[in-house]
Amino acid sequence: MSRSHRLFDLLQELRRRRGTVSGGALARELDVSLRTIRRDIATLQAMGADIDGEPGVGYILRPGFVLPPLSFTEEEIQALVVGAQWVNRQTDEALARAVQNALAKIHGVLSPDMRRALDDSALFVSRSQAAASGVDLARVRRALREQWKMRITYADEDDTPMDRTLWPIMLGFIENQRFIAGWCELTSDFRLFRTDRILKVDFLEERYARNRRQLVKEWRARDEHPCRRTDCS
Repeated sequence: MSRSHRLFDLLQELRRRRGTVSGGALARELDVSLRTIRRDIATLQAMGADIDGEPGVGYILRPGFVLPPLSFTEEEIQALVVGAQWVNRQTDEALARAVQNALAKIHGVLSPDMRRALDDSALFVSRSQAAASGVDLARVRRALREQWKMRITYADEDDTPMDRTLWPIMLGFIENQRFIAGWCELTSDFRLFRTDRILKVDFLEERYARNRRQLVKEWRARDEHPCRRTDCS
């Protein structure tokens, strides 16, 4: 592996960590010596990377630093293509347009060889036959970002409509179903709502008090699988 690729991999490893990571852990992950990690950290710092820490304590990368562009490997290109196909064929039109725009930007900076890899059709992701839904998923994503409440009329398993006020925390694509996970004010608990059972939705420009990321952590920390505590079947 060239040193430039090793520096890139080290930077990516630091980006993936939410907190301080020891030099020994980085050395094991990248299969190099601790001395190499220390030398490469110093190189990245000299290039302008805001890396806090020191030997024996650990390192953390502060946001904002970008290395000059490096070439992708063919495996990385294939991973991008598969991911783009999945988004294009399994989600909604707004995300499909966004991923195509992202691929066009990547295509513009690749070398000719890598462009051929990007255009290769060796892998295929089928198009989902999602259950019909009148919910605008782009607006759901905005509600997630802004932490806006949603007021919905939802049909339960007996097709009985119920009004709920939901704090949306996550949008899920599971097989051919679309789900909105959130905190339900009526039940004071986390719930999953199938979008094809939502009869009516109002997006309220009223923010819920809790932090969305913290709510996601609490939901995932449940011992019981979340799908067993839902309004869906």
